[in-house]
Amino acid sequence: QVLLVESGGGLVQAGGSLRLSCAASGLTFSSAAMGWFRQAPGKEREFVAAISRNGYGKSHTDFVKGRFTISRDNAKNTVYLQMNSLKLEDTANYYCAAAFGFSTSSITSRDVDYRHWGQGTQVTVSS
Repeated sequence: QVLLVESGGGLVQAGGSLRLSCAASGLTFSSAAMGWFRQAPGKEREFVAAISRNGYGKSHTDFVKGRFTISRDNAKNTVYLQMNSLKLEDTANYYCAAAFGFSTSSITSRDVDYRHWGQGTQVTVSS
């Protein structure tokens, strides 16, 4: 059974930082491309960042470029999202997800490509 568990969310002031973690189990982690998505109340889920199986391929959506960084540690079966310069509009529930069938350097931003999802961790940015 694949299990993805996010952690690291919380309440932070605008301009602050948080580091999200997603611990994976029940899968060969190095075989999975990983992604972070978020969903704010009343809005659709949106792509935030993705990383390839080997960590060399990365993509960040425009509204987080220069502020958020995705990374992974295959030895620890964990993917991270470092979030700096947080803004009020970053408030959302953040989910990690795992996708299979991609080459070692490939990534995907399409949520339909992700087979397994975590339960999410809430990030709230206050003024």
